Amino acid sequence: MVAFGKKLKARQIQEWQGYYINYKLMKKKVKQYAHQIEVGTLERRHVLKDFSRMLDNQIEKIVLFLLEQQGLLASKLAKLREQHDALQEQPEISQITELREGYRVVGYDLLKLLYFVEMNAIGLRKILKKFDKRFRYRFTDYYVKSRANHPYSQLQQVFKHVGLGAVVGAVSRNLHELQDCQGSYLSIYDPPALPLQDPVVDSIKAAVDRLTHSTNFLNFMAQHALIMQEELPAPAEEQIDEERYHYVSLLLNLANTFLYMVNTYIIVPTADNYSMSLGAAATVCGIVIGAMAVAQVFSSVYFSAWSNRSYFRPLVFSSIVLFVGNAMYALAYDLNSLTMLLLGRLFCGFGSARAVNRRYISDCVPLKIRLQASAGFVSASALGMACGPALAGILQINFKIYKLTFNAMTLPGWVMAVAWLVYLIWLWFSFKEPSRDVEENNSPHASDFETAEKNTLEKGLKQPLLITSEEQQEDDEDAEADGSEEVSQESRRPATSIASAYRLLTPSVKVQLLIYFMLKYAMEILLSESSVVTTYYFSWSTSTVAVFLACLGLTVLPVNIVVGSYISNMFEDRQILLASEIMVCIGILLSFHVIIPYSVPQYVCSGLIMFVSAEVLEGVNLSLLSRVMSSRLSRGTYNGGLLSTEAGTIARVIADATITLAGFLGQSQLLNITLLPSLLICIISIAATCFTYNSLY
Repeated sequence: MVAFGKKLKARQIQEWQGYYINYKLMKKKVKQYAHQIEVGTLERRHVLKDFSRMLDNQIEKIVLFLLEQQGLLASKLAKLREQHDALQEQPEISQITELREGYRVVGYDLLKLLYFVEMNAIGLRKILKKFDKRFRYRFTDYYVKSRANHPYSQLQQVFKHVGLGAVVGAVSRNLHELQDCQGSYLSIYDPPALPLQDPVVDSIKAAVDRLTHSTNFLNFMAQHALIMQEELPAPAEEQIDEERYHYVSLLLNLANTFLYMVNTYIIVPTADNYSMSLGAAATVCGIVIGAMAVAQVFSSVYFSAWSNRSYFRPLVFSSIVLFVGNAMYALAYDLNSLTMLLLGRLFCGFGSARAVNRRYISDCVPLKIRLQASAGFVSASALGMACGPALAGILQINFKIYKLTFNAMTLPGWVMAVAWLVYLIWLWFSFKEPSRDVEENNSPHASDFETAEKNTLEKGLKQPLLITSEEQQEDDEDAEADGSEEVSQESRRPATSIASAYRLLTPSVKVQLLIYFMLKYAMEILLSESSVVTTYYFSWSTSTVAVFLACLGLTVLPVNIVVGSYISNMFEDRQILLASEIMVCIGILLSFHVIIPYSVPQYVCSGLIMFVSAEVLEGVNLSLLSRVMSSRLSRGTYNGGLLSTEAGTIARVIADATITLAGFLGQSQLLNITLLPSLLICIISIAATCFTYNSLY
């Protein structure tokens, strides 16, 4: 991996070279400060004062140049406005075309300026983080708050690109007007052409979206899906994205995500009754529910590997296996076979294509809508989680067709089998396999001027800059080898096994995976044993259990909206993380049946506290995880998404096995016995979080 300083230097626009942040100098100063403090020749307060002054000077240099360039663009736009007004009186097609070219020249100049601002913003953020990590001091909080809120703030110009929005609006609006005019002056017999967006406007909007990182909520939801984003992708790669993208194929991936989550939770309200009808104990429902997760541990790996070669074939295989698995689950009742029931759930787990769904969004969806697609992945999962139990509550009917029984226990299997068959037909005729090899010369035809401008703009930008997760890796390398800015080719390769991927994890990442394991374990215990516990203590019917579980599932999206849009703006992620862990612990403690008679309000309130807190914890934890995971885990078969999926799936398997094992002690002991491991793991994760608190950002 080449260090950011070298990448910044290689991608600078040559004529603007002296106006970029001097990242290399500031990096050396940070190391120099560390050495001086270590030998005692400089006090910390002098370091903070000197570094603040240096940052102020760098930002002032960037901002003054930015204002100068904005003035030049404004002057060009004013002259073009005069020509535009003159054309209103005597419009001519040739002059309209010439005027459009003039606006496009300004558009490409603006695009270069946006890249200039973006690269400097990344450099500032990275050097601030490097300073914080080296000195274990939250200097970034102090510096940003003191400068950004000042009435004469120059930092606002860099991070909020004040003033550039007006230039973006002027270029976009005038190009759109001239495009409409060009279509309306051709002939009264010609139908008006559909308004097409100018390529330069598309590029400008994509650059602005990257600079603002879209909205807080979408960014939060995207990180919840653990689909890593590139910080500064090359325009050439955006072109490839557009050619690989197919809207219906994206919908099919999201539909697969939704149906799989429905498939996972639709049996929860009736699994205990189904087990008893086949002669097993009610607590065997833990194995029945968990069998799907056991198979998913293995399916996640081979689907992740398969997605390196194809997306269509894994989805077809997934649909077929899930159709067969659900049919086997439904037929187990008439065959009176617990083995068939378990095999059916195992087949369903072998059809888990969530690794493919994640990979498709990461590789084949254009950057400008990738956040929305990632948020859609999380939303589809949440909706499926709510719809599964709700659907089970509706399917309370009983009839027979020939020798096949259709009742509350078998209908979830039959309904999902039909759903996967319909999905398979839709997939077969509508999915478009994205091209794996896209030639660089495949871009649309453009004028000679456009080609020259694009070559200028893309010079030095053929490779994307560091993805967000690389910041942690670069910092670790700095700590290990003082002054080393380049490592061997081996360090660029993705992990080749689970073991090698595990070795890439830093202590803080391991803690976050432990937290993910804990919250998935606690949630699975709550959901999987809900039917057995509520039947034993409150004599709830299947419909009542289904309503309770559906209500829990419906809290997912509102909670994420509140956290992503409001709470994350008020507190640091690590503060929310620790508070959520403590709330999960409180929810677990309140769930225990100790002395007083166990009541519905106690169970519902404690369950709600535990579930909602775990949802908040999951979102914040994955948000942090996506930022600190090694860059080598952002690609390949054994990627960060696979590791988190495996951690969560193993937690679910162990939780479901715990329910079945605890059942041997009797249903009266089930609740407390299964909550004890949850409490122990939660306390360990809280202690681990406190121990690594300063390394979490």
